[in-house]
Amino acid sequence: MDTDVVIAGAGPNGLLLAAELRLAGVRPIVLERLTERSTEQRANGLVGQVVRALDRRGLAEPLGSEPGGPVPRPEYIFAAMRLALQLIDNNPVYILPSPQAKIEAVLEERALELGAELRRGHELADFTQDDDGVTVEVAGPDGTYSLRARFLVGADGGHSRTRKLAGIDFPGVTHDATVSRGGHASIPAEYIDPATGVLRIPGYGDVPPFMHHRSDRGLFAYAPFPGRQPLVHTSEWDEPDTDEMTFSELQESVDRVLGVHLPLIQESPFVRRNVGGNTRIAERFRAGRVLLVGDAAHVHSAMGGPGLNLGLQDVLNLGWKLAAEVQGWAPEGLLDTYESERRPVGERVVMQTQAQSALVAPGPEVTALRAMFAELLTEPATVQHIADLISGADIRYFDGRHPLIGRAVPDLTVDGVRLAEILRSGRPVLLDLLDGSPYASHTNDHVDLVTGSSDRQVAMLIRPDGYIAWAADDANADGLEDALDKWFQGRVLTKATT
Repeated sequence: MDTDVVIAGAGPNGLLLAAELRLAGVRPIVLERLTERSTEQRANGLVGQVVRALDRRGLAEPLGSEPGGPVPRPEYIFAAMRLALQLIDNNPVYILPSPQAKIEAVLEERALELGAELRRGHELADFTQDDDGVTVEVAGPDGTYSLRARFLVGADGGHSRTRKLAGIDFPGVTHDATVSRGGHASIPAEYIDPATGVLRIPGYGDVPPFMHHRSDRGLFAYAPFPGRQPLVHTSEWDEPDTDEMTFSELQESVDRVLGVHLPLIQESPFVRRNVGGNTRIAERFRAGRVLLVGDAAHVHSAMGGPGLNLGLQDVLNLGWKLAAEVQGWAPEGLLDTYESERRPVGERVVMQTQAQSALVAPGPEVTALRAMFAELLTEPATVQHIADLISGADIRYFDGRHPLIGRAVPDLTVDGVRLAEILRSGRPVLLDLLDGSPYASHTNDHVDLVTGSSDRQVAMLIRPDGYIAWAADDANADGLEDALDKWFQGRVLTKATT
C-alpha cells in the first residue's frame, strides 16, 4: 500500500479528516486540484456544537475563540427572526466568526504538523476497488499516476467526483427561484447607530447587523466584520440577470428588497450572484472502501450557517472509526455506524433549512405565518427546541440507561483542568469522577483512564469524537464492559492486579 487513506479534497472537511487520522496513527494523502488555497468568499464562520468539538482538539482558539473555552451567544437568528437565547437555561449555540480561508489555513497547518501529506495540483481522476483496497488514478502536474490505499474518502464537495465514480445516487430537489447577490460594501456612517451598529434606514426602519432581515420582497443582510471588508447580501425571488454580475446590480437589489434607497460604498471588486440551490442527500455514505463526508454526502440551504457544523462533525465521527478499521481492531460493523449515526443528523439539517427557507419566502401568507412564529419564539421551551436543533445539541446517536449516553460530553472541569483540554489527544477516555469507584482500578494501554474531582459526580466512557458510550452516577452501575467491547473490541480494560 502506498498509504492508508486517500482523501479527495483539501477543504475544511478533508483537512480535518487528515488531522484526525494522523492523531490515530493512520497515514493519509490529501489530493487537491487547486495549486493554492482558494481566496473565494465562502463560509464566514462556524455555528453550533462544532465550535465545542474543535475546542476539544485545541483548534478553537487559533480560529479566534475566546481564551478559556467558547462561550454561547445570547442571541441568534432563525429564518430571519430573532432567537432570544437568553430566555433558556441551557444555551447550546456557539458562534465562531472566521472566514473559510482562515479555517482552511488553520486546519492545513494542523494536518501537516501531525504528518499528513497534502498534494496540491493533484486531482482524483478515477478509481477501482477490490476486497483489499482502492487503486486511485491521480491527475497530477506531471501526468497521471496510481496510488494504492486501504480506503478512499470523498471530501470533494457537492459536485463530488468521488461520489459519481462510486455510482452513488444523489437524490433530492433543485430549485431555481431564488437569486442571491453579495459583495464587499460599506454603509455611510450617517445610517449607522454608533452605539449599537444598527442600521437606521429612513423610510424603512432599523436593521441589526450580522442578521438576515426579511421584507415582503426578499432578504437583506449587512455584516461589518471587524478587521475585514464588510459584506452586503440579498436574496430575491426574481428572474436572474444573465450578464456578468456588477456592483450596480447589487445596489439595485438592495433597493428593491428594502423598498427605499440605501447607498452602498464599494469596498472591493468582489461581487457574486448565485441562482437557485439544491437539497440532496447521498443514497448511501459508503460504497465498499469508498466513503463520503460533508457536501459530498449532503447539500442544503446555507440558511443559518449549518454546513461546516454538519460536515466537520461527519469527519469527527468517521475519523476514529476509519482508523480502527485500517489498524485492524474495529468491532464488526463499527464503520457502518458512520452512516447510521450521521445520516439522521443530515436529514434533520435538511428539514430545518428547508423550513427556514419557507419562512423567509415572499407573500402575505408567509408574513402571517412569521407573525405567529414570532409569538412562539417568546416561549422558552420553543427557543430551547430550536436552539438545540440548529446547533446540533439535540444529537443522540443511541439510547442507554443513563441520559448522557449517546450525547456529546458536557463541559466539565477536572481538578481545575477543562475536560476539553484532556480530550485533545483524540483517544477514547474513561473519565471517573466518582469517589471510591471501582472503575479507577482498571488499566489499559489503549483507553486512557482519567480520575479526579469535579462539580459533577459521574463516570463516562468518552469516544474519540466526544460522544458518550457509557455513563454512570454511582459505582454499582453495569454496562461498562459491554460498551468497551462494542466500541473498542480488543481494547477492553482489564482490572489491575495487586
